[in-house]
Amino acid sequence: MALLTKGAIMSTFEEMLSEMTFDKITVSALVKRSGISPNTFYYHYQDKFALLNEWFGMKLRDIRRDDDFASWQNKIKIFFYMCRDNPKLIHHVVDSISREQLEHYIFEITDVVFLSYVRTKTEGQGVSDARAREIARFYTYAFVGFFLEFIWDDMKDDIEDRVDNLSKLFDSFIESAVKAGK
Repeated sequence: MALLTKGAIMSTFEEMLSEMTFDKITVSALVKRSGISPNTFYYHYQDKFALLNEWFGMKLRDIRRDDDFASWQNKIKIFFYMCRDNPKLIHHVVDSISREQLEHYIFEITDVVFLSYVRTKTEGQGVSDARAREIARFYTYAFVGFFLEFIWDDMKDDIEDRVDNLSKLFDSFIESAVKAGK
């Protein structure tokens, strides 16, 4: 029963995100629309930010369906297509949370993917874990800018070309970073 209730809350939340910015969504409106009591909502979530965190976690799990992190490009393409398929929802989230919160969610999505990719690409080259993490952080920071630009350009870019070009840059950077670290 609890899973059905959480599913109803999440489904209603996503519907509302498609209609209005996150800052306009209230717990009272959400519980009214989903047909549950406020106590039931607060049993599952501390507040609407906890709900947003879980929603992002759900989307992250969708992107990470398999553990093939060697192909981060496919994960990023899936993420970008998901954004493009839900433009109102994405703009409603991006326009109503702080840049710090947005960066936190992007880091959450990309951190494990990029670190795994860097470790795969540098395997056997004597790259320390600390250096691999530095390189992965560079990827993540670059990706934050890349993603924000994609959003600001109304997600009209050719996703395949943009991600493939970014991949070439990242691979070149890994090679340079490994050489510079020795």
